Amino acid sequence: MTEITGPDAVERLKELVEDIDFTMLTTVDDDGNLVSRPMSTREMDEAGDIWFFTSDDTDKVDEARAHRDVGLSYCDAKGMRYVSVGGKAAIVHDKAKMAELYSPSLDVWFEQGLDTPGIALLKVTPRVSEFWEPAKGKIAMAAGMLKSLVTKDTPDDDIMNHGKIVR
Repeated sequence: MTEITGPDAVERLKELVEDIDFTMLTTVDDDGNLVSRPMSTREMDEAGDIWFFTSDDTDKVDEARAHRDVGLSYCDAKGMRYVSVGGKAAIVHDKAKMAELYSPSLDVWFEQGLDTPGIALLKVTPRVSEFWEPAKGKIAMAAGMLKSLVTKDTPDDDIMNHGKIVR
């Protein structure tokens, strides 16, 4: 497994998640259960924080305030790229940041746009992330999988890159 740290960590994580719109955000509820729901990523900024819009009156906000540790699961099935992000959540009410990240497509959830009562940002600061992606491209990976099916052998270990990103 490859481990990436330092300034390269933010850049590599951004490369991995920037083209994947939706993620599953996992929080911990008051009973200690893991609860996941889909979220649309608005941005991963230069500092490495990942931003989402939300409403103050949601369970995810209550859970993120009570238990700041959260998980994000990104899946690009076509590209066979998978990313797991563990981080700390914060609820942010910065109007300038909201204006920077807002787009009309969000009007479906926020009828009054940025004037919607209770509109907020959820910021996740990644701490540790892991990723899996084809080591030699999708076609080579598919060929390796097909070979394994025909030969009844386990796929080669080098079929997927597995890495860890630590901030």
